[in-house]
Amino acid sequence: MAPLSSRRRPLNAGHPVDEVLPLPTLALYGFQHVLAFYAGAVLVPVILGNSLGLTRQELVYLINADLVTAGIATIIQAWGFWRVGARLPLVQGATFTAVSPMIAIGQGAGGGTAGLLVVYGAVITGGVAVFLFAPFAGRLTAYFPPIVTGTLLTVIGIVLIPVALQDVGGGAALLDSPRYGDPAQLAYAGGTLLFILLVVRFGGPFLRSIAVLLGLVGGTAVAWLLGDAEFGSVDQADWVGVSTPFHYGLPHFSLFPMLAMVVVMLITVVETTGDVYAMGEITGRDVDGDTVSRALRADGLATVLGGVFNSFPYVAFAENIGLVRISRVTSRFVVVAAGVFMIGLGLVPKAGAVVASVPHPVLGAAAVAMFGMVATVGIQILAKVDLREERNAIILAVSLGAAMLPTAVGPFFERMPIEVRAVLGSGITLGTLTAVLLNLFFHVLESRRRRQDIDWDGLATYDDGTGSQTATAR
Repeated sequence: MAPLSSRRRPLNAGHPVDEVLPLPTLALYGFQHVLAFYAGAVLVPVILGNSLGLTRQELVYLINADLVTAGIATIIQAWGFWRVGARLPLVQGATFTAVSPMIAIGQGAGGGTAGLLVVYGAVITGGVAVFLFAPFAGRLTAYFPPIVTGTLLTVIGIVLIPVALQDVGGGAALLDSPRYGDPAQLAYAGGTLLFILLVVRFGGPFLRSIAVLLGLVGGTAVAWLLGDAEFGSVDQADWVGVSTPFHYGLPHFSLFPMLAMVVVMLITVVETTGDVYAMGEITGRDVDGDTVSRALRADGLATVLGGVFNSFPYVAFAENIGLVRISRVTSRFVVVAAGVFMIGLGLVPKAGAVVASVPHPVLGAAAVAMFGMVATVGIQILAKVDLREERNAIILAVSLGAAMLPTAVGPFFERMPIEVRAVLGSGITLGTLTAVLLNLFFHVLESRRRRQDIDWDGLATYDDGTGSQTATAR
């Protein structure tokens, strides 16, 4: 099957990833990425802020700071400079892998802004570690064959689909409410998904490329007309809000929180590697160790900026990888435009409040399609793997099972120390590490053993009866 990008290659020379679209088109496609990204982007500061007992004003500031930093991180990753940035259409957002460790670190430091200062010290340390580790990670790409990267992407999609389905029912805030799973919520989600499918089926090339955006706008409009979309927060939001460095004070660097965050960030290295290879598969651009190193440097730099500008660790967002797959718009400058929009939303809280008003069921319906596409990309990569070979099949099977353990049984690792929970508490992390370790066990170490078993000194020649000399190993 030909790469998606080859089907829409522009007439002018150059790769579609480097195509600069007209400004109105860039803006439209970029805004679509922002809508797909927004809910996940604000979820991390909301969860962390509520867990640490921040005031509403502090929480709003945290959200704005996250949006600004995410926009800067996205531009760095997609545009790139020097040896930083993959120069692929990767949207950067705060990683969910770090949420539980950050909560534990902040609560252990007393919560509130005092806890945030310890969190930011750990975040800066983790970012520096990833930046310094990037050149070595690029040399390890041989340890990420299709069985590993395909499994990783499949795991990401499968693990995140339940998050989208939670939004379909009304969002995490309504879980204990009678309104969760209300038929009206399901109707909004079903109508939005059906509309997206109809646009993809019957729309022209341009309409198909913005099917998710049309679904989000259409679903929100219907909900507003029926009185189920709230825009009251727009009036309450300020027009301008600027995020300043070290807003809560200078970070506090504490040894064990720093070590825990370094562990978390090294785990995200595997996730980023899979994301980069997935985007290479989608866009048809060759990805090598140098590309992975540049992507990781961007992650590390963005994470350091997160600690400075009151934000979080950053990695590529799976929602937007799925959106590139659905829309088939592979220009990295579309993602640069999305980064500009994110910065604008972070500086203009009223604009962000408008985007935040998209109802959860509408957003969840679109996310189901996008997360499903991430899993589809993983399956597409796995199609290159010989799963009739027993070792490959067991790597995939056990990795999927490991990924579902913390996903399906949430409290399973609650009694573990924070350092252990950082590794085992995320289905994406546990599934990914399982795939990497099993590949090392079944393929890499086995190949080395076979090479070592050859008695190179015993190579000899013998006459096979035909008069020819043949080499053999005793």
